[in-house]
Amino acid sequence: MRRRRLVVLVSGSGSNLQAILDACADGRIEGDVVAVVSNRSDVFALQRADDAGVPAVHIGAHEGEERAGYDARLADVIAGFEPDLVVLAGWMRVLTMSFLGWFPRQVVNLHPALPGELPGTRAIERAWEEALAGSRTHTGVMVHLVPDDGIDDGPVLATTSIDIDPTSSLEDFEALMHAAEHRLLVQVLGDVCHDLSIIDDAIGRVDTMQVRPIETEIHA
Repeated sequence: MRRRRLVVLVSGSGSNLQAILDACADGRIEGDVVAVVSNRSDVFALQRADDAGVPAVHIGAHEGEERAGYDARLADVIAGFEPDLVVLAGWMRVLTMSFLGWFPRQVVNLHPALPGELPGTRAIERAWEEALAGSRTHTGVMVHLVPDDGIDDGPVLATTSIDIDPTSSLEDFEALMHAAEHRLLVQVLGDVCHDLSIIDDAIGRVDTMQVRPIETEIHA
């Protein structure tokens, strides 16, 4: 079986990218990162790509450019790398069908919350704030497909739950969440690269309203 080709999209420091690069290098993921793309030029993730010998590509938005126009340019560049999977690992732009239409069943997103909870930005901080207010006892991380421009709501590939200890610090909670992100993302990419039918199974569960236990537990 050939190794899968991964393009990773990032907007920040790239700690999840590093976890993917390490897992590809040591065999936990039967694939290779063939490009790292960022919408920002000043992020450490691009340096991580350089250090790993992976093409590091900055694609910034033009002034006044519509989202669909940017996404079409982005898709054109990424298509040139012929990816099997496009991985959103800290990508902070909502993608439209001008991008997603090029890569059906191929775009995978990591989000630091459980399905149906805390969509959008600052999910970790919002979960912490709710825990301090007494309205939340746990949160989690999920990896899901991105079939359309919905916010963090595509077919779920895997989740992990994390208890929140409000007597600890936000910094400790963030570290726990990031460690869970790394583990879950590597696990899912390893599974999917080994067997792409996992994607079809996830879509099928949504289409038939079936539910399959997929959760692993991580506690503080």
